[in-house]
Amino acid sequence: MKIILADLNAHLRFAPLSLTRPIGDIRLGMFTNFERWTILLPEYEIGFHTESYLSDEFEQLENGVIVNACVIPNEDFVAAVVHLENDCRLVLNDITLAIHGNGDNAITFTGETPLIVHQRWDLLSVNEAAIIHDISLIKESVSFQNIPKSITVIGSKDDIYIEEGASLEACTLNTTEGPIYISNGAEIMEGSNIRGPFVMCENSVVKMGAKIYGATTIGPSCKVGGEVSNVIFQGFSNKGHDGFLGNSYIGEWCNLGADTNVSNLKNNYGAVSTYCYEKDEQVKTDRQFLGLFMGDHSKTGINTMFNTGSVVGVSCNLYGAGFFPKNTPSFSWGEPNSLVPFRIEKATEYANRMMERRAEKLSESEENILAHLKDTYGLK
Repeated sequence: MKIILADLNAHLRFAPLSLTRPIGDIRLGMFTNFERWTILLPEYEIGFHTESYLSDEFEQLENGVIVNACVIPNEDFVAAVVHLENDCRLVLNDITLAIHGNGDNAITFTGETPLIVHQRWDLLSVNEAAIIHDISLIKESVSFQNIPKSITVIGSKDDIYIEEGASLEACTLNTTEGPIYISNGAEIMEGSNIRGPFVMCENSVVKMGAKIYGATTIGPSCKVGGEVSNVIFQGFSNKGHDGFLGNSYIGEWCNLGADTNVSNLKNNYGAVSTYCYEKDEQVKTDRQFLGLFMGDHSKTGINTMFNTGSVVGVSCNLYGAGFFPKNTPSFSWGEPNSLVPFRIEKATEYANRMMERRAEKLSESEENILAHLKDTYGLK
């Protein structure tokens, strides 16, 4: 009765987001895959098979059904995994979906095709479908409140889901392009304009006058303001002020200073290139719109600028005029043309200082993860 979410050699494809977590712990739509499987199979033990340096923080399981962590489970896929016989491997178009035992016997999956993410930029393009999927997964088991009278609704009210305990007044909710889900403890301040598909997780705040376009996910305990379009916040991060952020993914415990801006479209309207950790080089994607990917614990000062397809590693402290490099290594400190290594002692001190504001602190295993990343991917 174990489900093991395995990276299956795809771990670095999702870096820097995956540098501090397994692929199965990356947020997409409303949930991480760990959370989805916990909801779908509450009687099962859910764990991971990932990089060894993450094993103390994320429980590693043995002797269960190995499931590709890049697959978003739907009803047919869950049924196929649960009934997968020993020594069988479930495949779809040469992609291994699940393995039970030695997996010598290949079985083709024939149900409704699940969402599959192959690269980190896929997270943004499939976020709309993931939001719709996740809302359908839990909407029958959650209590919702009526839409407050001060809210302006454009589109169908039936596509607005406001959990008991959420707070919102005098804002506009537009569901013509997709549903809107607001979780318990979340707050949307007055004057905000939000277009679905949109998910706001528990205890997050949308600041006054924010402009948010779908498909956007705000993870738990975030503060978001300014202009945002097709962005995923993993959780516990802030973009509290004006500035544009589009087609981007922001990790945990990040802070974007006032008027931080991100380009998501090249001047020639061509396909965007971005740094790939797996290949250790810039690669051309098939995306016309692609902004910033930022690892955990990274922060920017006021008026910071990033070009299309930029990548910022873990525990960076960036400020100053001009565009930062398309690939800013982990543990970088300073201005675009004068980056220096960020000392591990200061990095952990600053991380704890931010986390303490929410009654959190780095665990010993998390400190060990940061130390490993400093040695492996940090600016030299």
